[in-house]
Amino acid sequence: MSILFKGLRIVNPEGLQQPKDYIFDKGEFTVITNSNSSQIDKEINATGWLLSAGWVDLRCGMGEPGHEYKESIESLAESLVASGFSTAVILPNTEPVIQSKGDVDFVVNRAKRYTPEFLIQGAVTKNTDGEDLTEILDMHHQSGVSVFGEGIKPLANGDRYMKILQYLQKFNGVLFDHAYDPLLAIFGHMHEGENSTMLGVKGIPNLAEDVAIQRNLEIIRYAGGRVHFQTINTAKGVALIRQAKAEGLNVTADVSIYQLLFSDGDLMDFEPNLKVLPPFRGDSDRDALIEGLKDGTIDALVSNHQPEDRDAKFMEFDLANFGMAGLQTFLPAMVLLEKELGWSLLLEKITSGPKAILPHTLSKSWTIFDPAAEWIYDEKSNKSLSSNSPWFGNELKGQVKYVIQKEQLIEVNV
Repeated sequence: MSILFKGLRIVNPEGLQQPKDYIFDKGEFTVITNSNSSQIDKEINATGWLLSAGWVDLRCGMGEPGHEYKESIESLAESLVASGFSTAVILPNTEPVIQSKGDVDFVVNRAKRYTPEFLIQGAVTKNTDGEDLTEILDMHHQSGVSVFGEGIKPLANGDRYMKILQYLQKFNGVLFDHAYDPLLAIFGHMHEGENSTMLGVKGIPNLAEDVAIQRNLEIIRYAGGRVHFQTINTAKGVALIRQAKAEGLNVTADVSIYQLLFSDGDLMDFEPNLKVLPPFRGDSDRDALIEGLKDGTIDALVSNHQPEDRDAKFMEFDLANFGMAGLQTFLPAMVLLEKELGWSLLLEKITSGPKAILPHTLSKSWTIFDPAAEWIYDEKSNKSLSSNSPWFGNELKGQVKYVIQKEQLIEVNV
């Protein structure tokens, strides 16, 4: 079916283009002309809407198998569509852990019925406990996995870190590294600073992340290999990765989008939905993250979607689980950042940026959204099985209208 989008604006690396009338047909967008105007089957008023390549999320948590009540494969697929994402890297921290060919095939085969593309991050140690290595080569050769890591856990064992880098170089695999020192962060619940002292809460110092990044960069200098640092959020961490890139090390980095919108000062009311890992830090760290996005040190923005059930969140702050549901609030978060970063840069960090990191060829996809549309994020509109977001129940600005995935034009209803 041939569909006319009137007044649509394309966002590309050159910036925000002038509004034009586009025909979508057979998986492609073309400017309307006299020769193709007679082929239109449906007309849509897209005034104020923006069009970009399909969005890619490099860090997305899931419950199935083992914790389907938090997020099933089906609910995650629906959340991805509603949020504008065509591809997501799925973390291995399920139960059992995704650590074998059979585990990978279970998720991939169940996800095939949905339009978003699920890329699996295979665990590198058994049960992500940091000791015995998994069948890395088997997961790659038998199931096509090229992205590996420990998901929400740090790979703190230096010897294993080096050996894994050596394994991955056999097939140009990439290690996704959630770098922090677990002993320096032990018993911590928020950023260590003036606010944690005032609240009497054990803090997690910047040092926990800085030391781990510095150590891991030294191992990369020694062993080689490709490493993608996930959810960095300290000024020194940004500086270390900037220096490593300047030296020619094969490293990239991302940041959780909500790290750019909250700080440790927002935790003064002990809001459990703001308890995340790494924790929200101070203004100077946030400024460094913004600068890192602008100068290319940070290659991608991620949702860091970590669904949690109500029982795991609504309790005393120090007992609540870490994590925030971050998919359907991703576009509203970009709307809040647009004046500071601009649409071209924001969309680069969820399109060409992450695509350059992934050792996969992705299917062509598109996302159409209205940055001015307002909607209520509540039980009715929520596609996830979890609602652990500080914005739940609020009116948000920025709504996905359509996605084109697997050559299908899908209208998003929230």
